[in-house]
Amino acid sequence: MTALLTTLGILFVAFGIMVSIALHEVGHLLPAKLFKVRVTQYMIGFGPTLWSKRKGETEYGVKAVPLGGYIAMIGMYPPPDKAPADEHEGLGADSAESGPPQDPYLQEIGSQYGSPEAAASPRAGVAAEATDGAETQGETGKTMVSSQSTGLFQQLSADAREVAAEELQPGDEKRMFFRLPVWKRMIIMLGGPAMNGLIALGLTAATISTHGVNEPTTEVQEVYECVSIGGDATAEDECSSEDPAGPAYEAGLRPGDEIVEFRGEEVQSWDELTTLIRESADESSELVYERDGEQQTTTLTPLLTPRPVVDDLGRVERDSSGEPVTEQVGFIGMGAAQDVVQKSPLEAGPVVWEQSKAVGEIVLQLPVRLYDVAVTTFTGAERDPDGPLSVVGVGRIAGELSAQEQIPLESRVATLFSLVAGVNVALMVFNLLPLLPLDGGHVAGALYEALRRRLAKLLGRPDPGPFDISKLLPLTYVVAAMLLLMGVLLIFADIVNPIRLFDP
Repeated sequence: MTALLTTLGILFVAFGIMVSIALHEVGHLLPAKLFKVRVTQYMIGFGPTLWSKRKGETEYGVKAVPLGGYIAMIGMYPPPDKAPADEHEGLGADSAESGPPQDPYLQEIGSQYGSPEAAASPRAGVAAEATDGAETQGETGKTMVSSQSTGLFQQLSADAREVAAEELQPGDEKRMFFRLPVWKRMIIMLGGPAMNGLIALGLTAATISTHGVNEPTTEVQEVYECVSIGGDATAEDECSSEDPAGPAYEAGLRPGDEIVEFRGEEVQSWDELTTLIRESADESSELVYERDGEQQTTTLTPLLTPRPVVDDLGRVERDSSGEPVTEQVGFIGMGAAQDVVQKSPLEAGPVVWEQSKAVGEIVLQLPVRLYDVAVTTFTGAERDPDGPLSVVGVGRIAGELSAQEQIPLESRVATLFSLVAGVNVALMVFNLLPLLPLDGGHVAGALYEALRRRLAKLLGRPDPGPFDISKLLPLTYVVAAMLLLMGVLLIFADIVNPIRLFDP
């Protein structure tokens, strides 16, 4: 039964991630089609195509490696160092009769490959090839393209533009991605992360409003006999002679007691009590509690102890080196009982926001976190439960959780939905990084283009035209290689030294 539950949990999350990836690409696809960009492919996964079907001008399909997806739009790369075309120029019957196409991008393609029709053929790019330092001229006699062989980086850019040219067809001059205003391009590129954000909001709203969330109550669940100066004690740990006695235990508090007042202030929640205790270090304090229906009063003195700082999600905050952040506060050595409380769907926003900040902190500390993962993987040390995971790690956690039969089924299902919501938060934040080939890299390129065009206008200079993002392809390959290495490391770590939420 355990194996079956584990498998079901893994399949549930795997399916959820696949759907999330598919919807991420829909987030790009819908605005692209709305803005009349010709989309040639919508693919889920990478590698060999397992299934595909063409509908209209777009091929929809599934590939063998389900670790991502993409849509292919024409005109991702503009011509090098060209000003934008006149909005009224294009490829039509008149231009076909009068000579070469008047659109600068298609003129350039024509100057290299003979005609837009040739550019759209599978053999485009083979007919003409410039030599070092040479210039290629179109039929108009004007120089349209400089040599493509001036260096490795230039060749990478030229190769990418040549591949893109193979998709062009007559009539595409108004439907190329780079032709769109910057704000439309940004909407297309932000559509994917926005879709992941909406999925996270929807799943979180459904989970907290139907099942609820675990919240600490004012009931005592555990009492520590002693306090570990390092802050890692649990109620089950054995005490050493060096450990100071737990103030709550010494004061007579036991599991099941209900806290009523602390230092004369009525306690409404565990968070209120925690705040009061943390502010009362080394001060004798009166505490009122209820046991078996009767209120009793005791006196205790919170110990000044280094305790980890936690965020609104209960996660331990870490500094720039990845070490837990601690502060000296009052501590009495007891833990709260948990209760499931249903929330309004509107509270999903703050929850997702806090999750986004937590993921952002991990991303900012990613080099340190990955180093820690590598060290723990090859030394066998315990991994940080709040550290980065691969899809394999997420699947293992889902399977491990599903197999915990002592946890109510409803709680396990709700947690699986929350896990998928968390994956969508991670996809949203990670894709917003201003690095190619991530969506944020394309957004950064569009913003740079808008800035330089605005500056040129303010300074009375000629419009510099679209920013040629293909010039960043070398950096793109470096980032892609780093992402691949990161994925390999995390997958390996999640196999040989996985994060475990439950004791085996």
